[in-house]
Amino acid sequence: MRKLILNLAISLDGFISDDNGKFDWIVGHADKSKDTKETFDFPGFMKDIDTIVMGSKAYEDVVLSNLDTYEDKKIIVATTRVLEKRKNVEFFSGDICSQILELRKHKGNNIWLYGGAVLTDAFIKANLVDKYVIGIIPTILGSGRLLFKGNYKKIDLHLDQVTVNDGITMLIYSRR
Repeated sequence: MRKLILNLAISLDGFISDDNGKFDWIVGHADKSKDTKETFDFPGFMKDIDTIVMGSKAYEDVVLSNLDTYEDKKIIVATTRVLEKRKNVEFFSGDICSQILELRKHKGNNIWLYGGAVLTDAFIKANLVDKYVIGIIPTILGSGRLLFKGNYKKIDLHLDQVTVNDGITMLIYSRR
């Protein structure tokens, strides 16, 4: 069965964007002295993905300006708003968790849960995320959009991999 993989970056204090929805703080610290030999293989990750699920803010903030990067992927945007239609983009306004559960039954590659926070929260609460790929950025923002909203039932995870590149620690967990 296809896996739903949450892959995103957070500040050390757990924010996925600043108060204005910006991501310009997602950078390393220009010091390779603590880098691990093994690094996270983002191109390999992308090769194993054929569908990206995201909220409308993530779509507007990041993807609209980089659609060419994702042209070979199906993009599902969870939104109640009417947005400009694109070739490989589908807008969905119903029960997105049920929609993705149904999609996982069909043949294909894995599904990237791209964000944002509200959408991600629904999948975490439903315990539907198979793998968590979290990049911890060496920054404390102090405020912004939190990744983990709280009020979850306990979810046990297994640490599969830890890598460090330019001060960014990548933690990869799978659901036990």
